Amino acid sequence: MTEWLLSAVPTYGPLLVAFVTFLSCIGVPVPASMLMLAAGGFAASDDLEVWQVAVAALTGAALGDQTAYWAARKGGAPFVDRIATGARAQLLDRARVQVARRGTLAVFLTRWLVSPLAPYANLIAGASRMNWFPFATAAFAGELVWVGVYVGAGYSFGDNLEAATEFAGSILGFLAAGAIAAGLGWWLWHLAKRSE
Repeated sequence: MTEWLLSAVPTYGPLLVAFVTFLSCIGVPVPASMLMLAAGGFAASDDLEVWQVAVAALTGAALGDQTAYWAARKGGAPFVDRIATGARAQLLDRARVQVARRGTLAVFLTRWLVSPLAPYANLIAGASRMNWFPFATAAFAGELVWVGVYVGAGYSFGDNLEAATEFAGSILGFLAAGAIAAGLGWWLWHLAKRSE
């Protein structure tokens, strides 16, 4: 399936990217990150417009996040429990722990740092009735990072998909280190303020 999707990028372009990122964000196992890299590469060779690819990926991801959130919010815990079978049960449990501990920060980080948890974080956020605005804001900000890194890496490295994949991984590692450093800085500042 991955090969067919990659070969369909020049033909269906942004529409395919939007559809695949949507599916990815509702929990369908599709290679959305790889597709964004490829679409960015096609944009670098002038077969597609990079801004259209980025907007399509962001739109599909945002719609997928909202669809999963609202389905779980309407269906509640029974809806989420019906989905939690097999390997999904473990991912759902990990997402439940992350959302319970970190709330909107977990939603933001699951978009790009631990993206396999993103669809399940959407479900947990909806089922637990997390406020919509913080959820939507954190999800959109995280999707901006995810789309920016993958489409940008594909565009920057053109036809070298392997180098683009390595670069995207490095950028995500750098961003993760920055997020951890910022979190530790905030925590230390908070501790210092408390001891005054």
